[in-house]
Amino acid sequence: MTVRPGLLSVTLRHLTPEEVVAIAADAGLAAVEWGGDIHVPHGDLDAAARVAALTTRAGLEVSAYGSYYRLGHSDDQEAVVATAIRLGAPAIRVWAGRQGSASAGAAYRARVRDDALRLAGLAGDIGIVLEYHRDTLTDTRMSTAALLDDVRGAGVRSLWQPQPERSPDENAGDLRALLPDLANLHVFAWNPDRSRLPLAAHRDRWAAWLAVAAEAPGDRFASLEFVPGDDPAQVRTDAATLRAVLPRPGEPGRGRR
Repeated sequence: MTVRPGLLSVTLRHLTPEEVVAIAADAGLAAVEWGGDIHVPHGDLDAAARVAALTTRAGLEVSAYGSYYRLGHSDDQEAVVATAIRLGAPAIRVWAGRQGSASAGAAYRARVRDDALRLAGLAGDIGIVLEYHRDTLTDTRMSTAALLDDVRGAGVRSLWQPQPERSPDENAGDLRALLPDLANLHVFAWNPDRSRLPLAAHRDRWAAWLAVAAEAPGDRFASLEFVPGDDPAQVRTDAATLRAVLPRPGEPGRGRR
Protein backbone atom coordinates (compact mmCIF):
# COMPACT_ATOMS: atom_id res chain seq x y z
CA MET A 1 0.00 0.00 0.00
CA THR A 2 1.00 3.65 -0.26
CA VAL A 3 3.15 5.48 2.29
CA ARG A 4 3.30 9.24 1.73
CA PRO A 5 5.67 11.79 3.29
CA GLY A 6 4.52 14.27 5.91
CA LEU A 7 5.64 16.52 8.75
CA LEU A 8 4.75 16.93 12.43
CA SER A 9 4.21 20.59 13.21
CA VAL A 10 5.95 20.14 16.58
CA THR A 11 9.18 19.76 14.60
CA LEU A 12 8.86 23.48 13.88
CA ARG A 13 6.89 24.55 16.93
CA HIS A 14 8.89 27.79 17.07
CA LEU A 15 7.43 28.86 13.70
CA THR A 16 3.97 30.08 12.74
CA PRO A 17 1.47 27.80 10.99
CA GLU A 18 1.97 29.86 7.83
CA GLU A 19 5.69 29.14 7.94
CA VAL A 20 5.14 25.44 8.69
CA VAL A 21 2.88 24.90 5.69
CA ALA A 22 5.21 26.85 3.42
CA ILE A 23 8.19 24.71 4.43
CA ALA A 24 6.22 21.45 4.14
CA ALA A 25 4.95 22.32 0.68
CA ASP A 26 8.35 23.53 -0.51
CA ALA A 27 9.92 20.28 0.75
CA GLY A 28 7.58 18.18 -1.36
CA LEU A 29 5.67 16.76 1.61
CA ALA A 30 2.02 15.78 1.42
CA ALA A 31 0.58 16.42 4.87
CA VAL A 32 1.02 17.97 8.31
CA GLU A 33 0.12 16.48 11.67
CA TRP A 34 -0.82 19.55 13.70
CA GLY A 35 0.14 19.63 17.36
CA GLY A 36 -2.15 20.63 20.19
CA ASP A 37 0.69 22.10 22.23
CA ILE A 38 1.32 25.30 20.26
CA HIS A 39 -0.28 25.57 16.83
CA VAL A 40 -3.79 24.22 17.50
CA PRO A 41 -4.52 24.23 21.26
CA HIS A 42 -7.38 22.17 22.63
CA GLY A 43 -10.64 24.08 22.34
CA ASP A 44 -9.31 26.88 20.12
CA LEU A 45 -11.73 26.24 17.27
CA ASP A 46 -10.85 29.47 15.48
CA ALA A 47 -7.19 28.42 15.33
CA ALA A 48 -8.21 24.97 14.13
CA ALA A 49 -10.33 26.38 11.31
CA ARG A 50 -7.60 28.83 10.27
CA VAL A 51 -4.90 26.14 10.24
CA ALA A 52 -7.16 23.77 8.31
CA ALA A 53 -7.67 26.43 5.64
CA LEU A 54 -3.94 27.21 5.49
CA THR A 55 -3.16 23.53 5.03
CA THR A 56 -5.67 23.06 2.24
CA ARG A 57 -4.59 26.21 0.41
CA ALA A 58 -1.00 24.94 0.44
CA GLY A 59 -2.11 21.74 -1.29
CA LEU A 60 -1.49 19.66 1.84
CA GLU A 61 -3.60 17.31 3.93
CA VAL A 62 -4.06 17.13 7.68
CA SER A 63 -2.70 13.69 8.62
CA ALA A 64 -3.73 13.80 12.30
CA TYR A 65 -4.29 16.00 15.33
CA GLY A 66 -1.35 15.52 17.69
CA SER A 67 -3.36 16.21 20.81
CA TYR A 68 -0.89 15.13 23.52
CA TYR A 69 -3.95 13.90 25.39
CA ARG A 70 -2.85 11.45 28.12
CA LEU A 71 -5.25 8.56 28.45
CA GLY A 72 -6.21 8.09 32.07
CA HIS A 73 -4.96 11.54 33.08
CA SER A 74 -6.40 14.29 30.87
CA ASP A 75 -9.94 15.57 31.30
CA ASP A 76 -10.69 17.65 28.22
CA GLN A 77 -11.99 14.98 25.85
CA GLU A 78 -14.77 17.14 24.42
CA ALA A 79 -12.40 20.00 23.58
CA VAL A 80 -9.92 17.62 21.94
CA VAL A 81 -12.58 16.03 19.75
CA ALA A 82 -14.19 19.36 18.81
CA THR A 83 -10.79 20.74 17.81
CA ALA A 84 -9.96 17.68 15.72
CA ILE A 85 -13.30 17.97 13.93
CA ARG A 86 -12.77 21.66 13.13
CA LEU A 87 -9.23 20.89 11.95
CA GLY A 88 -10.53 18.18 9.63
CA ALA A 89 -8.20 15.60 11.15
CA PRO A 90 -8.85 11.95 10.32
CA ALA A 91 -7.22 10.79 13.57
CA ILE A 92 -6.34 12.01 17.07
CA ARG A 93 -2.93 11.08 18.43
CA VAL A 94 -2.90 10.29 22.15
CA TRP A 95 -0.46 8.94 24.72
CA ALA A 96 -1.25 5.68 26.52
CA GLY A 97 -0.90 7.00 30.06
CA ARG A 98 2.16 8.08 32.02
CA GLN A 99 3.54 4.75 33.20
CA GLY A 100 5.71 2.24 31.41
CA SER A 101 4.27 -1.21 30.94
CA ALA A 102 6.73 -2.84 33.37
CA SER A 103 5.41 -0.83 36.31
CA ALA A 104 1.73 -0.56 35.38
CA GLY A 105 -0.69 -2.80 37.25
CA ALA A 106 -4.04 -4.16 36.10
CA ALA A 107 -6.01 -1.26 37.59
CA TYR A 108 -3.89 1.30 35.76
CA ARG A 109 -4.19 -0.58 32.48
CA ALA A 110 -7.97 -0.66 32.93
CA ARG A 111 -7.98 3.09 33.59
CA VAL A 112 -6.13 3.79 30.35
CA ARG A 113 -8.28 1.31 28.41
CA ASP A 114 -11.54 2.79 29.68
CA ASP A 115 -10.46 6.32 28.80
CA ALA A 116 -9.46 5.18 25.30
CA LEU A 117 -12.92 3.68 24.84
CA ARG A 118 -14.61 6.86 26.08
CA LEU A 119 -12.54 9.07 23.79
CA ALA A 120 -13.11 6.79 20.81
CA GLY A 121 -16.85 6.88 21.47
CA LEU A 122 -16.84 10.68 21.49
CA ALA A 123 -14.67 10.87 18.38
CA GLY A 124 -16.97 8.72 16.26
CA ASP A 125 -15.55 8.43 12.76
CA ILE A 126 -12.29 10.10 13.77
CA GLY A 127 -9.78 7.40 14.65
CA ILE A 128 -7.73 7.30 17.84
CA VAL A 129 -4.04 6.51 17.35
CA LEU A 130 -1.69 5.56 20.17
CA GLU A 131 1.79 7.04 20.34
CA TYR A 132 4.38 4.22 20.33
CA HIS A 133 6.57 5.61 23.07
CA ARG A 134 8.63 4.88 26.15
CA ASP A 135 7.12 5.44 29.61
CA THR A 136 3.63 4.60 28.39
CA LEU A 137 1.64 1.38 27.98
CA THR A 138 2.75 1.28 24.34
CA ASP A 139 6.47 0.99 25.07
CA THR A 140 6.80 -2.63 23.90
CA ARG A 141 5.18 -4.69 21.18
CA MET A 142 3.58 -7.04 23.72
CA SER A 143 2.06 -4.31 25.86
CA THR A 144 0.85 -2.43 22.80
CA ALA A 145 -0.78 -5.57 21.42
CA ALA A 146 -2.51 -6.18 24.75
CA LEU A 147 -3.93 -2.65 24.84
CA LEU A 148 -5.07 -2.83 21.23
CA ASP A 149 -6.81 -6.12 21.96
CA ASP A 150 -8.57 -4.50 24.93
CA VAL A 151 -10.05 -1.80 22.68
CA ARG A 152 -10.60 -3.95 19.59
CA GLY A 153 -13.47 -2.67 17.44
CA ALA A 154 -13.44 0.85 18.89
CA GLY A 155 -11.45 2.45 16.06
CA VAL A 156 -8.14 2.60 17.93
CA ARG A 157 -4.86 1.93 16.11
CA SER A 158 -1.18 2.49 16.80
CA LEU A 159 1.50 4.75 15.44
CA TRP A 160 5.07 3.53 15.16
CA GLN A 161 8.44 5.13 15.62
CA PRO A 162 11.83 3.52 16.26
CA GLN A 163 13.14 3.29 19.81
CA PRO A 164 16.73 4.62 19.55
CA GLU A 165 18.09 2.21 22.17
CA ARG A 166 16.88 -0.84 20.20
CA SER A 167 18.68 -2.37 17.24
CA PRO A 168 17.40 -1.88 13.68
CA ASP A 169 16.21 -5.51 13.65
CA GLU A 170 14.42 -5.15 16.99
CA ASN A 171 12.68 -2.03 15.72
CA ALA A 172 11.71 -3.83 12.52
CA GLY A 173 10.20 -6.60 14.63
CA ASP A 174 8.17 -4.08 16.63
CA LEU A 175 6.90 -2.53 13.42
CA ARG A 176 6.00 -5.85 11.84
CA ALA A 177 4.04 -6.85 14.93
CA LEU A 178 1.94 -3.70 14.54
CA LEU A 179 1.11 -4.09 10.84
CA PRO A 180 -2.54 -5.13 11.28
CA ASP A 181 -3.18 -2.02 13.41
CA LEU A 182 -0.64 0.39 11.93
CA ALA A 183 -1.63 4.01 11.44
CA ASN A 184 1.08 6.56 10.62
CA LEU A 185 4.83 6.55 11.27
CA HIS A 186 7.02 9.19 12.87
CA VAL A 187 10.36 9.53 11.12
CA PHE A 188 13.61 10.67 12.71
CA ALA A 189 17.23 9.61 13.22
CA TRP A 190 18.47 9.62 16.80
CA ASN A 191 21.40 8.09 18.62
CA PRO A 192 20.68 5.94 21.69
CA ASP A 193 21.36 9.01 23.85
CA ARG A 194 18.60 10.73 21.83
CA SER A 195 20.92 13.21 20.18
CA ARG A 196 19.62 14.00 16.72
CA LEU A 197 21.12 13.13 13.36
CA PRO A 198 20.29 14.01 9.76
CA LEU A 199 17.91 11.40 8.38
CA ALA A 200 20.54 10.39 5.83
CA ALA A 201 22.55 8.87 8.69
CA HIS A 202 19.83 6.20 9.03
CA ARG A 203 18.85 6.07 5.38
CA ASP A 204 19.27 2.30 5.05
CA ARG A 205 17.33 1.63 8.24
CA TRP A 206 14.43 3.75 7.07
CA ALA A 207 14.42 2.18 3.63
CA ALA A 208 14.02 -1.22 5.31
CA TRP A 209 11.43 -0.05 7.85
CA LEU A 210 9.33 1.73 5.24
CA ALA A 211 9.36 -1.38 3.08
CA VAL A 212 7.86 -3.25 6.04
CA ALA A 213 5.28 -0.50 6.61
CA ALA A 214 4.23 -0.73 2.96
CA GLU A 215 3.06 -4.29 3.64
CA ALA A 216 0.34 -3.06 6.00
CA PRO A 217 -3.22 -2.76 4.71
CA GLY A 218 -4.38 0.73 3.75
CA ASP A 219 -2.51 3.98 3.16
CA ARG A 220 -0.61 6.06 5.69
CA PHE A 221 1.84 8.89 6.22
CA ALA A 222 5.48 8.75 7.30
CA SER A 223 6.05 12.13 8.92
CA LEU A 224 9.30 13.85 9.84
CA GLU A 225 9.81 14.74 13.49
CA PHE A 226 12.48 16.58 15.51
CA VAL A 227 15.32 17.32 13.10
CA PRO A 228 18.74 18.51 14.31
CA GLY A 229 18.62 22.06 15.55
CA ASP A 230 14.91 22.40 14.74
CA ASP A 231 16.27 23.82 11.50
CA PRO A 232 13.87 24.42 8.58
CA ALA A 233 16.74 23.81 6.15
CA GLN A 234 17.26 20.39 7.74
CA VAL A 235 13.56 19.64 7.28
CA ARG A 236 13.99 20.22 3.56
CA THR A 237 17.11 18.03 3.46
CA ASP A 238 15.49 15.23 5.48
CA ALA A 239 12.36 15.46 3.34
CA ALA A 240 14.46 14.76 0.27
CA THR A 241 15.95 11.71 1.98
CA LEU A 242 12.52 10.50 3.07
CA ARG A 243 11.02 10.89 -0.38
CA ALA A 244 13.97 9.00 -1.89
CA VAL A 245 13.48 5.93 0.30
CA LEU A 246 9.69 5.71 0.25
CA PRO A 247 8.58 2.52 -1.52
CA ARG A 248 6.55 3.08 -4.66
CA PRO A 249 3.38 1.04 -4.95
CA GLY A 250 4.40 -2.43 -6.11
CA GLU A 251 8.09 -1.72 -5.45
CA PRO A 252 8.81 -2.56 -1.80
CA GLY A 253 12.37 -1.95 -0.73
CA ARG A 254 13.04 1.05 -2.95
CA GLY A 255 16.02 2.95 -1.64
CA ARG A 256 17.92 -0.06 -0.28
CA ARG A 257 20.00 -0.54 -3.39
